[in-house]
Amino acid sequence: MKKQLLMLCLGIMPCLVWAQKKIFVSPVGNDTQIGSLNRPLKTLKAALQKAQGLQGEAVEILFRKGTYVFDQTVTISNKSFALRSLKIQPYQHERVVFSGAKKVNLQWVPYRDGIYKARLALATNPDRLFLNGKALPMARYPNFDEKSRIFNGTAADALDKERVAGWQNPKGGYIHALHAGEWGGFHFEITGKTGGQLDYIGGWQNNRPSPMHKEHRFVENIFEELDVPNEWYYSQAEQMLYFYPPKNLDLGKADLAISNLTDLIHVVGNRANPVQNISIAEIDFTQTARSFMLTKEPLLRSDWTIYRGGALLLDGTAQITVAGCNFYELGGNAIFVSNYNKNNQFKDNHIYNIGASAISFVGSADAVRSPAFRYENFVPWTQMDFTKGPQSDNYPQYCTASGNLIHHIGTIEKQVAGTEISMAAHITISHNTIYDVPRAGINVSEGTWGGHIIEFNDVFNTVLETGDHGAFNSWGRDRYWRPGRKIVDSIVAARPGIEYLDVIDPIVLRNNRFQCDHGWDIDLDDGSSNYLIYNNVCLSGGLKLREGYHRTVTNNIIINNTFHPHVWLSSSDDTFTHNIVSTPYAPIGMNAWGKKVDENFFLSQAGLVAAQKLGVDANSSYGDAKFVAANTGDYRVLASSPALKTGFKNFEMNFGVTQANLKKLAAKPPIRPLKALANRQQGATLVWLGATFKNIESLGERSAAGLHDDHGALLLSLSPQSLAGQNKLQKGDVIIAWGNEKVNSILELQQFIQKSQFLSTAELRIIRDQQEKTLTIKLK
Repeated sequence: MKKQLLMLCLGIMPCLVWAQKKIFVSPVGNDTQIGSLNRPLKTLKAALQKAQGLQGEAVEILFRKGTYVFDQTVTISNKSFALRSLKIQPYQHERVVFSGAKKVNLQWVPYRDGIYKARLALATNPDRLFLNGKALPMARYPNFDEKSRIFNGTAADALDKERVAGWQNPKGGYIHALHAGEWGGFHFEITGKTGGQLDYIGGWQNNRPSPMHKEHRFVENIFEELDVPNEWYYSQAEQMLYFYPPKNLDLGKADLAISNLTDLIHVVGNRANPVQNISIAEIDFTQTARSFMLTKEPLLRSDWTIYRGGALLLDGTAQITVAGCNFYELGGNAIFVSNYNKNNQFKDNHIYNIGASAISFVGSADAVRSPAFRYENFVPWTQMDFTKGPQSDNYPQYCTASGNLIHHIGTIEKQVAGTEISMAAHITISHNTIYDVPRAGINVSEGTWGGHIIEFNDVFNTVLETGDHGAFNSWGRDRYWRPGRKIVDSIVAARPGIEYLDVIDPIVLRNNRFQCDHGWDIDLDDGSSNYLIYNNVCLSGGLKLREGYHRTVTNNIIINNTFHPHVWLSSSDDTFTHNIVSTPYAPIGMNAWGKKVDENFFLSQAGLVAAQKLGVDANSSYGDAKFVAANTGDYRVLASSPALKTGFKNFEMNFGVTQANLKKLAAKPPIRPLKALANRQQGATLVWLGATFKNIESLGERSAAGLHDDHGALLLSLSPQSLAGQNKLQKGDVIIAWGNEKVNSILELQQFIQKSQFLSTAELRIIRDQQEKTLTIKLK
């Protein structure tokens, strides 16, 4: 009998162990229960605590269908995590939602003019109000307009004295504005009003300060601006929620929720003891608060600042997989991969309608040798560390973002991207579909430390709200870089190889389709170096290389646009070969043409003739490329194509997401007819003081000069002996003001010259090397 009982117990024990390894959670569960299928827990926090007792085991936390509201951020820490592996996912593919918003059931009473109010006691102001899961606008001016291109509505008079005078107590309101140069946005919290003027804090969201844009600005969370359906306002003093409901809404039955929580899950370890082997699958993350006032940390020498947080934060992890999840109606970032992370994968997720970036890989500045944090700052040579590579491995490495559908991001913050890479190495961005973004679809900040592979992505409808960017956007600005070309040339000549100290391994762009109507399809800016760019289709904005080193651009197809070489360095080692180009090149400030620009194919004779006049493309040709089906976007060429004789080779047109459900949801880029091709028109010029000036006529000229808009008079050429040369004016200078008055064009410059014919000097404000300077000019 005892033997039989012992055998029975031994038989039962594996079942008990198996049952313990599966922890069940349900919205109708109870955290005092054992976590079985029939007696589930209620929260993720309780499930993680129970899992702590299973050290060394492979554990699954299985969620039953429903919504799980987070009262606070849940942290999985290396201080308590000791599992062999952990899976967090639904039970049998049931729909599971992790939310940062609590439902509210209120007693509404009419207030006035269609507005209702309800008592709601809250310790802090709510950041977002959701109706049936969709975020509603705070009371704002101008009113929310989904058709408006920037911020869903902006107005030049948003901060006019007359309007501000009508706000009794604007404290707690917000000001949102674009950067004056449209390089992202600014956000401010109103702290009060003094003498008719607003008091506010903020503006730290852009690392290249400027005034607010004069037109693109709006205010929100102002009680007096509560004037249209769907707007709301919360009064902390009254503990009262005011709401202007849409027509036919039954407030008694309305599904309303409020959020204050910006982050839902943090997974936190470190290099010595990373949290690893966790899988998060098929979970919806939604309804978090906005994080724009938390976005303070500057990225290296850029116009970006960041907030290290989001719906999901990974910091000090390895072998983490996030797959098949949905991230939507979020106030800030979706996924933020911070500091040391290795071999993590983010695949087949759907990320949309979020306030900031989708997937960010950002290391620690502590890993960077001789870091500088502002565009105009640099470390003196006597203090610079000339050791190659990082000084620690506290950064994301060998991580992958693949097959993700990303769209409608950056709804409030504008320094954002579908995927962002900064201070990281060997990141693979593959088969993602990214569109409807305010800035770049894929952004690579600085060269540290290279090795990235960007492939098979479909990136379009980009740079919709900002300016001077691309569908793919990058800058270098590594430790050796300076804004002045002559300085950089002298540095690299004196220390060959210094340009490789940070961007150790080449960054590869291959087999992508890029489209940008408001900038460049591919935009390598300010010292972007060590790139291999091949087998890409550029649909609209062309391909730009600003000064940098060691860029190989080959076998790309540029539709309805061209190659934009900008201010190349004397020994760049750049090559541009075997590409198909639609229109004549658009060079800006070129003194040198790199290692080789040749053996390309132009779709017009004018394009080839213009290139050969520049002294390049001696062995290139032109004609009909004989695309397979240009009208549908198949730009492979037929076997009879003359482009093949230049060395061009066909490649597969296989871009974007691969999962069937995401492919069905994904939009497609616009495929436009090939334009009639003609030579570019030359603009008017003005000769003054022995120098030749012209208007700013292209986005390229604006970008090359670092202008905030397309106003000014660009100095094309001069001789050192001219009066302009004696006054220290330089080729590439842009005159933007005469005294205190703006110079918008060469016509206005001519008018100022005529007015000053009896004066001996004039004070000019110019832009040189992307910085503003004041010069006193001798006119005679």
